[in-house]
Amino acid sequence: MIVVFKRMMQAFGVGGPSVDTVLVNPNTYPGGFLEGTVQVVGGDHAVDVEYLAIGLITRVEVESGDSEFQADQEFHRQRLTGSFRLDSGARHDVPFRFDVPWQTPITEVYGQRLHGMTMGLTTELEVARAVDKSDLDPVAVHPLPAQERILEALLRLGFRFSRADVEKGRVYGVDQQLPFYQEIEFHPPAQFAGGISQLELTFLPTPHKLQVVLELDKRGGLFTEGQDAFGSFDVDYATADQVDWASRLDQWLRQSAQRRGLFF
Repeated sequence: MIVVFKRMMQAFGVGGPSVDTVLVNPNTYPGGFLEGTVQVVGGDHAVDVEYLAIGLITRVEVESGDSEFQADQEFHRQRLTGSFRLDSGARHDVPFRFDVPWQTPITEVYGQRLHGMTMGLTTELEVARAVDKSDLDPVAVHPLPAQERILEALLRLGFRFSRADVEKGRVYGVDQQLPFYQEIEFHPPAQFAGGISQLELTFLPTPHKLQVVLELDKRGGLFTEGQDAFGSFDVDYATADQVDWASRLDQWLRQSAQRRGLFF
């Protein structure tokens, strides 16, 4: 009876191995990397490990019919080992270098976490005939210099951060590499507030250029429905510092608004 009970406890992971991921630096950026070591320690009985893997996970907004819900989605994964035997009490350290996808959503701006954003590195130890052991470490994704130029320009124009989220789906007309995209929302300054309710910004970086998508949410009037205005442009990494982005964005905002009957 005792033997049967111990086998049941082992099947539910009791007394099994522990896993802990130690990052050299939890800060990274799109197209960057994370380095660290996964520390696996055997429990009170030997086990057969099927694999050890790490992956990036974020929270995604999913639309389903007329409803919307949030789900954690792993979007990039790397196996660190194949199968191996882990003896009782044995320690197994696995160093790694994990490449961060170019279109990973950013989570930090000017040292502040973007409201609404979550990002973590998950570690999974798959053990034969037992419950998975996992570990989750928070990760901070900072903007590329070209992304910072656009964000700084909007702040100079008086836009204020509202929140950010990640939405499942695709953006038309751009090179999108992940099954979701990030929207960073801004409150408009006084000179635009009469016509638009918010500005939504989407970054889709590639190794060669930064794709920027802007969406204006037009305020609905008493007898009219609100409308959206879209615009997109590319930023060359090499010349991003040579452009007056505040002037360029102000021009686009005014032209886009005028085409839709808004005047500031």
